Amino acid sequence: MTHWIETYRGTVAPWECDVTEHFTIAYYFARLEEAEPNLADALGLGERLHTGSFARRLDVRFARELRAGSSFQVEGAVLGIDDGLRFGYRFVDSANGETVTWIDERWDLAKAPLSAEERRALGGRLAVREGPAAEARPEPKGGAAGFVPTARGRVRPADLDARGHFGLAAIVHRFTDSCIQAGSAIGMDAEFMEQSRRGFSTFELALQIAGVLRLDEPYLVETGVAHLGNSSLRLIHRMTDPRNGREVARLGQYGVNLDLDARRPAKWPDEIRARAAKLVIELA
Repeated sequence: MTHWIETYRGTVAPWECDVTEHFTIAYYFARLEEAEPNLADALGLGERLHTGSFARRLDVRFARELRAGSSFQVEGAVLGIDDGLRFGYRFVDSANGETVTWIDERWDLAKAPLSAEERRALGGRLAVREGPAAEARPEPKGGAAGFVPTARGRVRPADLDARGHFGLAAIVHRFTDSCIQAGSAIGMDAEFMEQSRRGFSTFELALQIAGVLRLDEPYLVETGVAHLGNSSLRLIHRMTDPRNGREVARLGQYGVNLDLDARRPAKWPDEIRARAAKLVIELA
């Protein structure tokens, strides 16, 4: 038995695609917000998830695009019970059975460890890890030094998840705004993307959830450039509560300057490289 179970099935709506002409990254998390409780219920972890009083990390690897009209399903499984809980999710193209996206999620249960009964039950349902392993990436040195503001606002009613918290998809939508803002700061603005037929295509995400925000609470996102390659760019976005500086979430976003016609990476223009180099932050 593989122990992978289907937890969601649906399609990509045209309005869920971005300027890069594929499924916007935040909508993967919208689908995960449906898939995750289905998996949790199947594993007897529904109450733990609903309580949600634990830190989480989600490592995402995009292997292939989903575009408007694509049909897909999400399959999930528990991968490990040591050092918290570890889950795997795979987004599968329903047309051909190909896995297009992998998600590795970890729950920090240091404050509420699994009971002996939970360990026995979950231990009998462990699945084999599939997909590319998440790569360790260096984090910023010295907090937010060198970061620039890229998103600011308040939590709206439509942003809330079933627990009344700022939901995963809503958080990632704000990080997507930050990506566009950061692009504008280095010259990859709307005019450049339209005239050059370019877009920023993400292939890797590392999302850390450290706290919660509730309805009408403020947020601030600041962004730094962690890596600048010939065609690649790694951004780090930090979401904080501006009232006290408390970090709520962090997203490492790795992507490429995508030629929208050839659907392949393109070299950064010299002017953009020069502007981006000024925003490179120091890493630990």
